[in-house]
Amino acid sequence: MAALDWVVLGAYFFVMVGIGLWSRKRIHTIADFFTARGRIPWWLSGISHHMSGYSAIMFVTFAAVAYDHGVTVYFWWPLTIGVGVGIGAFVFAARWNRLRAKHGVNSPLAYLAVRYNLPTQQVLAYSGAALKVVDIAAKWVAIAVLLQGFADIPLVWGITLTGICTMAYMAFGGLWADVLTDFGQFVIQGVAGFAMLFALFAHLDGVSTLWTMWDKLPQGHGDPVAGPVTSGLIMAFLLVKTFEYNGGMWNLAQRYMAAPSGSRARRSALLSSFLWIVWPFILFVPMIAAPLVVPGVENGEQSYIMLAQALLPTGVIGLLLAGFFSHTMAMVASDSNVITAVITRDLAPVLVPRVRRLTQAGQLMFARITTVAFVTVSMTFALFADPDGFIMTVVVSIVAATMGPISIPLMLGLLPWFRRHGPLAAITSWAGGLLVWAYLYWGVEDATQTMNVSLPVLTSLVLYVAVGFLRPERSPARDVLIDSLGSDPTYAERVALEAKFEDDPPASDGDAVAGTVVTR
Repeated sequence: MAALDWVVLGAYFFVMVGIGLWSRKRIHTIADFFTARGRIPWWLSGISHHMSGYSAIMFVTFAAVAYDHGVTVYFWWPLTIGVGVGIGAFVFAARWNRLRAKHGVNSPLAYLAVRYNLPTQQVLAYSGAALKVVDIAAKWVAIAVLLQGFADIPLVWGITLTGICTMAYMAFGGLWADVLTDFGQFVIQGVAGFAMLFALFAHLDGVSTLWTMWDKLPQGHGDPVAGPVTSGLIMAFLLVKTFEYNGGMWNLAQRYMAAPSGSRARRSALLSSFLWIVWPFILFVPMIAAPLVVPGVENGEQSYIMLAQALLPTGVIGLLLAGFFSHTMAMVASDSNVITAVITRDLAPVLVPRVRRLTQAGQLMFARITTVAFVTVSMTFALFADPDGFIMTVVVSIVAATMGPISIPLMLGLLPWFRRHGPLAAITSWAGGLLVWAYLYWGVEDATQTMNVSLPVLTSLVLYVAVGFLRPERSPARDVLIDSLGSDPTYAERVALEAKFEDDPPASDGDAVAGTVVTR
C-alpha cells in the first residue's frame, strides 16, 4: 500500500469515530440507544438492513467460491437473500415494527416471555448470543486476512485495530451510529465497487466483458449450480435466509423496528430486497472474472486481494480497504447493538434483578459497558481461532445450519396462523433442530453442506408445526399480543406509549409487553 492509501484508510477511521461522537447527542434514553424510537427514515432503514448483511467475508470466502466455481455464488447467496427479504416484506416487517410502536419493545426477544414463557425466551436468547460470538469472530478473522494481504499487518493487530474502533463508536452512538455507518458503507462500497468493475472492463473487453467472458472462463463458471453448490443447498439457503434476514438475525429485526411505522418498515424491506438482487451481482462480476486477470491462484481466498492489486491505482486500494473495514465494522456494530439489547433487556434483569431498578442513565451506562464486553469476547475468540478454513466453517456449517432452529419459534410466533403454538412447540422445535445439527456436524463424517443446512431447519419447522397442532397451548394474552400486531397504532396510542416509556421505562421489555397486553 502506498502513502495515499494509508491516508484514505486513516480518514475513514477518523470519520467513524466522528459518527459515534455525533450520534451520542441523539442518545437520551435506552430506547434511543437500541431502536432510535422509530425515528430512522424508511429509506435509511432499508439501506441499513441491506448493508448489515455484508462483511469482509464476502471478499474472502465468497470471492473464493466465485474464483473457483463462478456465478453459482450469486444464486447461492445474494439471490436467496433478496427473494427471502421480499417475502418477509409482506409477512414479518410490519409486525416487528408494531412490537415497538404498540408495546415499547427495545429488544427483538422481549415479546417471547409473553408469547411463550420466560424459559423459552431465555434458551433462545442464550443460544442466539453464543452463536453470534462465533459469527462475529469469523468477521474479525476475515477483515484481518484482508488487511494482512494488502498491508502485511499481522492478524492480531488487524483484529485489535478493527475491534477497538468499533467499540468506540458503538458505545457512544448506539443504533444511530450503526445506521449512519451503514449509509457510509453504502457510499464507499458503491464507489469502490464501480471502480473495480470499470477497471476490469478496461483490462479486458470493455462493457462487452459481461457477455464475452463466459466462454473464456473455466468450464462450468457460467452454471447456476456448480462445485459444492447444489440445487438442494440453494433451496435450503432460501428457507434459512427467509427466516434469518427477516428477523432471525436479530439486528435485522431492529431495522424494521426502527422505522417510523409498519407500512414504512415494509418499504424498507422491499428496498433491501431490490438491493440484494441487483447490487451483489455487480460486485461479483470482477470476482467471477478474476481467473482471466490473475490465473492460477491456489488459495481462492487471496483472489480478490490479488485482483485489486492488479487492477486498481494508488488511493483506490485504500478506499477499497476502507470499504472492507466498513463492511465488517458495520455488521459487527449491528450485531453488537442487538446483542447488547438482548443482554440488557432480557438476560441481565433475570440474572440480576437489581438491573430492573437502574435509572435511565444507569441503563445507558450498563448498555455501553455490555457493548464493550461483548466485542471484547468475540475478538478474543477470533484471536485464538485458526484462520485456515475457519470462516467457511462458521458461515455455512455453524451459522447457516443453526440459525433456523433458533429463529423459527421467534419468527413464526409473530404470525396469527400459529397462535395455538405455545412453549412446548417452541422448545421442542429449538431442541430438535439443534440436536440434528449436532449429530450431522460431529457424528456424520460425510455429511454434505446441503444436509448440514437443510435438515436442522426442516426438522425444527416440522416439529414446531406438528407439536403446535397436536398439543395446542392457546391463551388470551397471546391472542391479544398477536392480534395487536395486525395494524399500526393510532396517533393517540403512539403518544400515550411514548409518554409512558420516555421518562423512565422499565429495565425489562418483557414487563413492558406484559403491561400493554394486560391493559388492552
